[in-house]
Parts: sequence; C-alpha cells; structure tokens
Amino acid sequence: MKSIAVVNYAEQKGSVELREVDKPTIGPDDVLLEVVNVGVCGSDLHQWTSDHSWAVNYPVVLGHEFGGHIAELGSNVSDWKEGDRVVSETAAIINSNSPLTRQGLYNLDPTRKGFGYGVNGAMTRFVSVPARCLHKVPESLPFEEACLTEPCSVAYNAVLVNSQISPGDRVLVLGPGTIGILCAAMAKLAGAEVAIVGLATDAGRLEIAKQYGCDTIVGDATEWANEYDGMGVDCVVDAAGVSATLKLALEYVRPNGHITKVGWGPQPMNFSLDPLIQKNVTLQGSFSHNWPIWEKVLFLLSSGSLDVKPIIGGVWKLNDWHEAFEQMHSGKVVKSILTPN
Repeated sequence: MKSIAVVNYAEQKGSVELREVDKPTIGPDDVLLEVVNVGVCGSDLHQWTSDHSWAVNYPVVLGHEFGGHIAELGSNVSDWKEGDRVVSETAAIINSNSPLTRQGLYNLDPTRKGFGYGVNGAMTRFVSVPARCLHKVPESLPFEEACLTEPCSVAYNAVLVNSQISPGDRVLVLGPGTIGILCAAMAKLAGAEVAIVGLATDAGRLEIAKQYGCDTIVGDATEWANEYDGMGVDCVVDAAGVSATLKLALEYVRPNGHITKVGWGPQPMNFSLDPLIQKNVTLQGSFSHNWPIWEKVLFLLSSGSLDVKPIIGGVWKLNDWHEAFEQMHSGKVVKSILTPN
C-alpha cells in the first residue's frame, strides 16, 4: 500500500513536495500509527526554506507533532491495543545505554534522531512509532489539539523546568510564534506577569497572545522591562528564530536574572557577551522534552488549564500542505494543522 506524503527531499531551498511512499513496516517494539492530525512546526518551515541548523536525513517525510489511532502492534508490544488514541514523542531513535537516557534525559542523547528529519515523520497516512514514545489521549481531547502536545512540551520544558520563574515575577518573551506564545502561556500558569514582543508584521500573532492574558509589545520593550524598578525583568525567554535577539535579552534582563533560549538561530551573534558577566545573568538553553513533561502537558490540555485553540489558524488537507506552510511562514496564522486522511 502506498500513501502520499510531504517529503523534504534535498537541502536546497524549496525542496519539499508530495510524493508516494510505502506503508511503513514495523519492528517488534513499534506500533503502526494511522495519523489523524499533524501540526506544522517552525522547524518544518526551516527545512522547507533551508535555513535550518541540524542534519537532515534526505529524503524524509516531514512532521513530528502528531496523533492518531494505533493500527497495528509489534510482536513485543503488550501495553497498547489497536484503536487506542495516542500522541507520540519525537525521539524516534535513542541509545538506551546512554548515561543521559538512563537519567531520563534521552531528549539530550547526542545520537538521538527525531521524526521529520532523522526518520520519516507523520505528514502521511501511516507512521512507524516506537511504543515507548506513546501517550494516551483522553476521549475528551480532540486530535487537532492533542497533536500540539509536542510544542506545548517544548514550552513547558523551557519555562517550567529550565527557567527560574516564581509567582509575581516579570517575564518577557521574545518572538510571538507558536513556541513564544506557548511559553508566555506557561509563564502565566506559573503566576508571572508576562509580556511578549514582536515586530509590526506580527500584529495578528500578538492579538492572539493577548488571549492568554499577556501584554504585547511591538519593537522596543525597554519601557516595559524597566517600569517596575528600572532594573529589568526577572526572566527573558528568547523564542525568536534568530541569534541577535540574545543581545536584546541581555539588555532587558535584570542583574542576577535569567535568560532561557529556546529559539534556534544559525546566524553568528557578532556581539559581546560581557553584559552576561557584568550582570551575573544565568543563560540557559532548552531543548525538547521527556516522558513526565508530556504527561503533565496532556493533563493541562485535557483539564482545560491550557487552551491551544487560539493558536490554531486552520486545518488543511495534506494536498494543501503548501498553503498551510505559506500561511504560517507569512505570519498570517500561528499554527497550521494538516489532516493526512
């Protein structure tokens, strides 16, 4: 059986197209997942425009934010059954003997390969998934929302695990994309006062950010950063896809404050990090997520504590992937979702 898929087939800009792919074969520890919905990630767009900074195993089916029903079980899989509603983590290949994996930090295993760049992802009808990656989706949670567990987990890890945020803190988020808005939402859940910063072209996204109770700023955030005591904000979350925003983060953060960088940017920085030293600032990177984070995020989504509906800009059929990508890339929507079947 063959299905159509959104395939990134080469490094050159624009090297994404619909292709026919074979139905995956599964190993004894895998399940075959029939995809219901798959989110378009900024990293999918970066591979489409070829401004990414990670190795890609071409050709590869895109898509790592997905959920669906189990269609087939591997011979060793006993904890699941056909028809189960699930979402999948992204760490498709990990070294089980890695010291990091043994600590539960398999997301940081240097040999890790993820869906959509290292192995075939979910922008197609069927995807092979290790059973260890699966999480149960409650019947009450639609797949259009459940497939966004992955970016929510990125934001949870960045803000609630890797940042130092307490109730009453003032937090500035740079970049009103999917991850930026979700980071702002997580900071609000932590009891912080939050502002999110974008450009004039981000007006639509900033309006959506307001639905999460955030202040919104176009351009210079100096006034907001300093309005409390003139010293800057307690934490800056840099969720922009460029390197230069780190310089702004160093300007906005208060002495002895915290910066978490979750946005990728392959460009050289070309500025001094001396303010990091002078201000005694903690700079923290944040990458991916692990099993307990996914479980917590699914609880937040299913309980209604975290609502992702405001960021969903539309649902497109797989044949219309190009429009879905363009809508996100242009900033007209925050998040595009595809329906492969």
